[in-house]
Amino acid sequence: MAKANKKFDEDFKKTILDLNQSGQSVEELAEQYGIATQTIYRWKKLHTKNEATGMTEAEILAMKKEMARMQEENTIPKKGFNHIRSKVKMSDVFEFIQSNVHDHDVKQMCTVLEAPKSSYYDWKKKKPSKRQSENKRLNRLISGIYFENKGIYGAPKIHKILVGRGESLSLKKVQILMRKLGLRSVTLKKYKPGKQVKVKSEGRKNLLNQDFTTTSINQKWVTDITYIHILKDGWTYLSTIQDLHTKKVIGWKFGKQMTKELVIETLDHALLHQTPSENLIIHSDLGSQYTSEAYEAKLNELNIRHSFSRKGCPYDNAGIESFHASLKKEEVYPSKAYENFEAAHLALFQYIEGFYNRKRIHSSINYLTPNQMEELALQA
Repeated sequence: MAKANKKFDEDFKKTILDLNQSGQSVEELAEQYGIATQTIYRWKKLHTKNEATGMTEAEILAMKKEMARMQEENTIPKKGFNHIRSKVKMSDVFEFIQSNVHDHDVKQMCTVLEAPKSSYYDWKKKKPSKRQSENKRLNRLISGIYFENKGIYGAPKIHKILVGRGESLSLKKVQILMRKLGLRSVTLKKYKPGKQVKVKSEGRKNLLNQDFTTTSINQKWVTDITYIHILKDGWTYLSTIQDLHTKKVIGWKFGKQMTKELVIETLDHALLHQTPSENLIIHSDLGSQYTSEAYEAKLNELNIRHSFSRKGCPYDNAGIESFHASLKKEEVYPSKAYENFEAAHLALFQYIEGFYNRKRIHSSINYLTPNQMEELALQA
């Protein structure tokens, strides 16, 4: 059976080290991206220059303390304020603060959410009813799942996660509590195809023919390029490959030009982690990058069969179109605008490697994450 490999390219390593330099600890990065701590320390040793800082130990500690304080203020989920403070009573604001006491400082939350600290402690002293206590507990769980997953999950997925954790409650109960909290999932508009300029399709077959079914990993891959606008650099291009069995993004590259080299590098990235099956099909549109001699030669060398979408029919490649729609709705559009190429690359890395593959559940694969689905396939 085809296997997935645990390898990391230089781009991945550099991004992890950049995140470490920006303030995330090795332990946090190891847990978030599924990497052994000793592996990250080895990367640090290999890639970090041994130069004097020019600062005393006390200055370094003071700087880290100030950075932690600033980070604490910035990471307090202000969405809670937007969803709750403007719609319901102060007691609901206090409930939100209480639900986040393990993650954030009470004083700073009160400041950010404009809630009197003394009133919060007075409210906390009041003994709630058994039903109120249970609702508060559920509110904390629901809010935690909602904000941890970028606000994209509605009641059905949150209910599925809660039941999976051993909670006994109905979907209707989750819907009621979410409505009271003012929590709504991010919804995706139905994809509408636009006009595309592609090369002629003569001799290029649609092997997939909208049959997206699979029995294991590395049987059917889909690939495409999407556009992302950056303030400094203008249009940039994200090339991705997704395994239809797991919904996992197994290869991706981000570039300033939409070239055949970009899609070949994406394929190379996928091959770092995956071993193609004997009859693997990769499906793309008729873009010149995918019909280039260099790309076709690469596929022939790997014995990978190439399937093409029909002209003007993006539904032939619905899987990767769906991923790009999720990426835009959940990461790109909420970010408003990326300042430069590096900032955009870092955000895409965190979304794909830290969230989409590792944390985002999909109803189409029994509410598993892509990584969990891959693990199940490897155990079969």
